[in-house]
Amino acid sequence: MLGHRFAKYIPPQDDRSPFEKLLPLFLELLTHTSGDVEEALNWMKELDKEHGFFNEKYSLEDFKADLRKHGIIGDRPRKGKGPGLTAKGEKLIRERALDQVFGKLKKSDRGNHALRRTGPGDEPTSDRRAFRFGDPIEQVAMSDSIRNAQQRGIDDLRLSEDDLEVIQTEHQSACATVLMLDISHSMILYGEDRITPAKKVAMALAELIERRYPKDTLDIVVFGNDAWQVSLKDLPYLQVGPFHTNTVAGLELAMDILRRRKLKNRRIVMITDGKPSCIKRDGEYYMNSFGLDDFIVARTLDAAIRARKAGIPITTFMIARDNYLQRFIEKFTEANQGRAFYTGLQGLADMVFRDHASNRKAS
Repeated sequence: MLGHRFAKYIPPQDDRSPFEKLLPLFLELLTHTSGDVEEALNWMKELDKEHGFFNEKYSLEDFKADLRKHGIIGDRPRKGKGPGLTAKGEKLIRERALDQVFGKLKKSDRGNHALRRTGPGDEPTSDRRAFRFGDPIEQVAMSDSIRNAQQRGIDDLRLSEDDLEVIQTEHQSACATVLMLDISHSMILYGEDRITPAKKVAMALAELIERRYPKDTLDIVVFGNDAWQVSLKDLPYLQVGPFHTNTVAGLELAMDILRRRKLKNRRIVMITDGKPSCIKRDGEYYMNSFGLDDFIVARTLDAAIRARKAGIPITTFMIARDNYLQRFIEKFTEANQGRAFYTGLQGLADMVFRDHASNRKAS
């Protein structure tokens, strides 16, 4: 007799300690406060009034003591007053971003970007070819090879060398990536927080490369009125400034960095929500926030063309829906022969992952 039998739902028992339960929230708040430990703790204090995180058995002071005990905070504040994040705390924030954005990934010991040639490589493909002397046994496609032998009849099944097929593999190549982050004022304009998810993507991408693509390099460039390079440990502390958007400065710095990298695969990943509105001309800033300035646009397209000629594709993630800005990005992408995605904040991280995992195929 078919049917369903229902039982009372019993939620799984949570055996985590109070500290383990509260740590993810604390790390999330640190991302929003740009690494200000004291501000994040104050936010937890305010949230406790509504949600009751703490009690007589485990107080906010106990939580702070556990943070010190586990080496997550120390006495030297990098931002704000009071305790500061340690190197371990900074890494925990990046690891949480990785788990949120990409999920848990195993570390690899080789480069992991496919090239346009097959042969004795690292990664299996769907292609098959005849066995050749010297092919490793683990590369033999046993199911396909046995099927070839069966075509002569199953009563006297014998596997010969002519039946053997091997799985084609692709060579893998390391990749040099520069991640460009827009920190202009528009990243928090109109009360919409775009910088926090952008930082999460940057931190997750950094951890992804370290674990899965250890031969890769990742450099991080931020751009506003100017562009400058920041280190991995700077990511949690990044904030927007009262800046315009000097995309040209960011691209020029990114290309300079990639020229120094001794890797064949090179590319730029740019996360931005606004139009280019600033360049430097004769040592002076030229800014125009109203519409798309023809002079600024022309200089930006020239930079995209220079990157194309240098063999550096640009993947642009446009986190705004303005039609006229999307038309500009289409021109920019056409000039570079790169890639562009138009998205809101949701889905941004997944597209960065899929683009990095597939990467540009080198000739």
